[in-house]
Amino acid sequence: MAKKKIGLITYQKPHRKTDEVMQRLLYCDYELTICTLPYISRPHREVFFAHRPNQSVAAAPRDIAKKHGIDYHEYERDIDICNDSEIYLVLGANILSKECVDRLRIINCHPGVIPSSRGLDSFKWALYTMKPLGVTLHYLDGDVDSGEIISVIPTDVYQSDSLESLSRRHYQNEIDALVRFEEYSVKPINIFSTISPDQARMRMPLSQEQELPEAFAEYKRKYAI
Repeated sequence: MAKKKIGLITYQKPHRKTDEVMQRLLYCDYELTICTLPYISRPHREVFFAHRPNQSVAAAPRDIAKKHGIDYHEYERDIDICNDSEIYLVLGANILSKECVDRLRIINCHPGVIPSSRGLDSFKWALYTMKPLGVTLHYLDGDVDSGEIISVIPTDVYQSDSLESLSRRHYQNEIDALVRFEEYSVKPINIFSTISPDQARMRMPLSQEQELPEAFAEYKRKYAI
């Protein structure tokens, strides 16, 4: 039986999330294609707490593809990505155009519970606003963190957690969900299906980030196992 063709959309540069997901997908029974787009750098901003590991510490997608004989393509525009895979996974990308999203069947993993936690810094905003923590596998539809939900996978919170340990587990939950996208598509889960929607948020201001340790103590009292 032919292998399922999976396209991986990512940056044309070393990217840790891409590296980590791909290293696990190599052991799955898929025919992989890597579709890379230019990376657009953003201005440096001061943060109180870095809730994701340094994404630049990784192997380049081109090198991974060469090592393992994976089909590799570089595109300047997302609308030029060839529609020759059954499913595409977003591992790293700027906002994809509506034309691209309408043409390809694309799965994203958002590090928040959609539709309650949308936008940027979802991990931090969830703690600050006392919302449940989890990651959402969903199909892209051109709007911000919306589209058909596949599964929402909770991130466990423990009394012994620090901000660092919880953020690391949350990040790994995101990696795991992407690797297991097919399992979660066949057997979907979502214990937050009745959660109230909220607006998409921007980056958390530094002044509010500095309040996270105090908020986190209260958060653990509410959610920790």
